[in-house]
Amino acid sequence: MKLHGQTIILTGSSSGIGEQAAYQLSDLGARLCLVARRTEELERVADAIRVKGGEAWVYPCDLSEPASVNACAEAILQAHPRIDALVNNAAHSIRRSIQDSLDRPHDYERTIQLNYLSAVRLTLRILPRFIEQGSGHVVNISTMSSQFPIPLFSAYIASKMALESFSRSLLAEFAHKGITTTVVYFPLVRTPMSSRTAIYKHERMMTVERAAGWIVEAVEKRPVRVSSPVGVMGEVALAAMPSVVIKAMQPYFRKRDKRLKDRLAKG
Repeated sequence: MKLHGQTIILTGSSSGIGEQAAYQLSDLGARLCLVARRTEELERVADAIRVKGGEAWVYPCDLSEPASVNACAEAILQAHPRIDALVNNAAHSIRRSIQDSLDRPHDYERTIQLNYLSAVRLTLRILPRFIEQGSGHVVNISTMSSQFPIPLFSAYIASKMALESFSRSLLAEFAHKGITTTVVYFPLVRTPMSSRTAIYKHERMMTVERAAGWIVEAVEKRPVRVSSPVGVMGEVALAAMPSVVIKAMQPYFRKRDKRLKDRLAKG
């Protein structure tokens, strides 16, 4: 019953992890402010919640556009006197080597815009309400890739690590005022976004239902982080022995990619 009646803003809630998190949070009695770009998909998710007796509101927003983020935040603040949590789940991932990105700086620009700057902008707009209330929780979604030296995702990982640093600063400055943060470190999750990369067809991935459960844990229990044991061990090892870990991981990922490519070629 801890989440019953709480109002939660959830970005990226029109599909994938965000959609499943919306259902799970609603099942626990939370009131959902659903934020994403596709209005029809948001309405579909909201209708599914309402059919089961839950409460959900739709806020279409192009999170890559500052003006759209500001308008969305204002609409939510006007409609809801109290907001208990903000989940910055929306994200964009690019799998491309740095070598292949030499003439593509826009890959980094659009990734940092959606994954980092939009999340920060929305948080800054909601933060005064949290301060006024004397409580509030921000959940920022990151990746297990930031806990290891992983190749081919430099734009994505950099944007997520920036968001992690912002989360830590936010917690350091506002924890004594009742405002807390959680960083969720997802491994690969079987979503429409990850499925666009053909090589991952045969890769073992977390289900969206389990990933959504991590978001529920972050909102309900409010730990500083939600991560797998492997991710935590990787983070500790990288901090303690960076040269050793980086040297060891390089051949591992080359072999893994070759194995996945061979399996893909065989169908």
